[in-house]
Amino acid sequence: MAVVDDELLAVRVAELYYEENKTQDEIGALLGISRWKAGRLLTQARERGIVRIEIVHPRARRLGLERELTQRFGLTAAVVVPVPDDSDSRGVVTQAAADFLAALRPVPKTLGVSWGRTLNDVAEKLPDGWATGVTVVQINGGVSLNRRASTAATLAATIADRGRGEVMLLPSPAILERRETKEAVVSDRTIAGVLALAGSADVYLFSAGVGDEHSALVESGYLRAEDVAELARKGAIGDVLGRYIDANGNIVDPALNARTVGVELDTLRAADTAVFVVAGDDKHDIARAVVTNGLCSILITDEGTARDLLEDE
Repeated sequence: MAVVDDELLAVRVAELYYEENKTQDEIGALLGISRWKAGRLLTQARERGIVRIEIVHPRARRLGLERELTQRFGLTAAVVVPVPDDSDSRGVVTQAAADFLAALRPVPKTLGVSWGRTLNDVAEKLPDGWATGVTVVQINGGVSLNRRASTAATLAATIADRGRGEVMLLPSPAILERRETKEAVVSDRTIAGVLALAGSADVYLFSAGVGDEHSALVESGYLRAEDVAELARKGAIGDVLGRYIDANGNIVDPALNARTVGVELDTLRAADTAVFVVAGDDKHDIARAVVTNGLCSILITDEGTARDLLEDE
């Protein structure tokens, strides 16, 4: 009976403390207990789940999930943000990514960036002066074949401008029609120089695309919806740097991969700081492939994606 009484007393103490803003001294006087017992009952209320404390600021983080992710997958760091019901998960996650990049120390001298809708959002949210003198280099081709699509060059230039630095563009489409053309392009001295710089960047910032008709590669005109459907039949779950992979991180179409311009995925695997930004339920499969196959060292994502990653297979 004493346990039940203590639980009910803990409920009353919690109500007075959290809902009526009473101090522990005032609660003790009202309930005829010491302030020390009032404090102990408040602690019990939290431990037993009678009280749940939630931080609801739009830039709040889920530190417990971050610790679990780093331990489970051997990551250097993770940033996990809650997404309010009325919010767009990509918007919240890209703000977290911009905050992370602006706070990163040491500040990267050379930042390798991919492109796409997610990184466009990150670029727009970076504060002016987030770095001083950074060199931003494109790590995969991105000359858009569709004028309506945002260009990789604009994204990279925005990040460089706000970092008071310079940009090194990769003046090539993401995917070329023939392997021979791709080989000729990457052997050009200018493009080879950009790729060499991209391969030795201090930090990489990238996202991943879904393996369906909503892919940015379809929107940009590189692939048709039926092309992506065929890749999905071969096991593709999405793309990283324009390279389509399966759940085990393997390239699903070597011929297509041979026509793709940019650093290889092993560059990300070997990097000390490869920052992967991903959000949304539709990205869960590609997020799992990237994280479990060592393609990133730092993950920035939403709570739903984090929980999906931590579920036992």
